[in-house]
Amino acid sequence: MTQAFSIFNDRQKRRALVLLSFFHIFIIAASNYLVQIPFEIHVPLTLFGAQEDFMFHSTWGSLTFPFIFLATDLTVRVFGAKEARWIIFIVMIPALIISYLVSTLFSESQYQGFSALSEFNVFVFRIAVASFCAYVFGQLLDVVVFNRLRQLKTWWIAPTSSMVFGSMADTYLFFAIAFYASSDPFMAEHWVEIGFVDYLFKLFIGVLLFVPAYGIVLNMILRKMQSLIDAMGSNEDALNTKKAISCASDQC
Repeated sequence: MTQAFSIFNDRQKRRALVLLSFFHIFIIAASNYLVQIPFEIHVPLTLFGAQEDFMFHSTWGSLTFPFIFLATDLTVRVFGAKEARWIIFIVMIPALIISYLVSTLFSESQYQGFSALSEFNVFVFRIAVASFCAYVFGQLLDVVVFNRLRQLKTWWIAPTSSMVFGSMADTYLFFAIAFYASSDPFMAEHWVEIGFVDYLFKLFIGVLLFVPAYGIVLNMILRKMQSLIDAMGSNEDALNTKKAISCASDQC
């Protein structure tokens, strides 16, 4: 699969690496902060004759974290499984540092000032550690297990399987480490419920939005590659590039 990337020059490789790395870091940092901000969703069942409305809790992080599956899947397809592992590990360090700084400075959705950094925030640190454990576990599961599914010609099987099973594993691992018996009474009491709702949000948003979006992006990339082939003609380099693109399309 790494052959598919050989048609790009060194400058394009560096640019892709920088963009994907920043994408990973941004999603991780934003999600680690937004997961601390809960909200309630009311389903008006009384309109349909029920005795009371249905209410459940979630966090804003559930709306942002599904982007990480799109970022990871594109990273694996562009760089290959081996390189994707290194990218995942490398970006975690700055992502967790930024997560801790942002979450501490803007604790409880309010700017606390730089003086807040002088005291160690155990609650925020637990979220960072939980994010590290869940992210590494979930993404390595995606790279090692679901990468085999990327060899199939049916492109949507791999991202969909990753979304369904990978998100289930890393969601509950994250919430257990971050909020079980934590100093936040609300999150300590409702982390199982919030984790389940968070998983359903990831599933709903991922399957209905990110999987189709990934298909569009993938087709755009492959069309761009094909245009390069047409411009190169029928020489030996073009034939080698066409083979690389065919490998990328079929995920060989």
